[in-house]
Amino acid sequence: MSFITREKNGSWRARYRDPDGRARSKNFARKADAEQFLVGVDHSKLSGTYVDPSAGRVTFRDYAERWRAIQVHRPSTAAQVETNLRIHVFPHLGDRPLAAIRPTELQAWVRARKEVLEPATIELVYRYIVAILRAAVADRLIATSPAVGIKLPKPQIRRIEPLATEVVERLVVEVPARYRALVVLAAGTGMRQGECFGLTLDRIDFLRRQVTVDRQLVLLPGAGPQLGPPKTTASYRTIPLPQVVVDALAAHVKQFPVGAEGFVFTNEVGAPIRRTWFSAIWRPVVADAKAPEGTGFHALRHYYASLLIRHGESVKVVQARLGHASASETLDTYSHLWPDSEDRTRAAVDEVLGAIASAPRQSVDEIP
Repeated sequence: MSFITREKNGSWRARYRDPDGRARSKNFARKADAEQFLVGVDHSKLSGTYVDPSAGRVTFRDYAERWRAIQVHRPSTAAQVETNLRIHVFPHLGDRPLAAIRPTELQAWVRARKEVLEPATIELVYRYIVAILRAAVADRLIATSPAVGIKLPKPQIRRIEPLATEVVERLVVEVPARYRALVVLAAGTGMRQGECFGLTLDRIDFLRRQVTVDRQLVLLPGAGPQLGPPKTTASYRTIPLPQVVVDALAAHVKQFPVGAEGFVFTNEVGAPIRRTWFSAIWRPVVADAKAPEGTGFHALRHYYASLLIRHGESVKVVQARLGHASASETLDTYSHLWPDSEDRTRAAVDEVLGAIASAPRQSVDEIP
């Protein structure tokens, strides 16, 4: 039950019970304000939108850590979330009470991060902030989320330019012999770097000439490389192996026998390959092969996609081979590589309308 009492100092105290039955009160200078407040409280309790005024005092960091602990994330995703929140969010918003965060603060955070992060990374981290604030609303810690109307920087559209075949050939020649088949595999199947590093011998079917991709090698903070699930559900796939890849893999396992863990590719001491460690191997190879500056291992995946497109494979086939989640992802990345259809468009229109346009004109008197 809600009611109002007059205090000794002349103020008016609005008293009520929250949905959990706990007694609450708030002081006002005017009785009318106290009455209006109680009307709002009663309405929020009836509509199920009541928010405990003290709940919003929880800091963003405290609530974000509780939120993070209950998420059903893959280990690699959980590590990514923890790192991004700790480095990019908590220094700016961590000590702010949830109820005190305003849209202008979030917009200022975006502006500040623009100086140090790529637009795509800002969008990724901002999605974590949005999810946390949305959960706080669902938990009735705040009435509404301040993450409304925030403008994010637009990512720069980068046109994929696949490597020339002669460049890929030079990369194969320049890379140390231990990793030559690794480059051939990536260029001949489009497998991601983690998928290549996590390949085990039992996933290769030399007889049917195919490779099964159902896991990848991931790195977790404070732990060594370990096998984890692929990037997405669509990443589970079976890829046909060209003969050149089959031969390269067969020669590799003969020269560098597979160890007890079954990894096809390992470093000089037989341990799984770390991405950061391999970068030190890869950069000099790129320079020696005279590949475009900044060429990463991922460029071999783009090269594979360009080969499929050049030889007439459909969007759905390219999507399946690369393990993309949707055909739109494939088109967004590689649409410019498919043959231009302008000439076919012109020919189709000319074939239908050409006869009409070339027919002799009739005068008005000749028309029946």
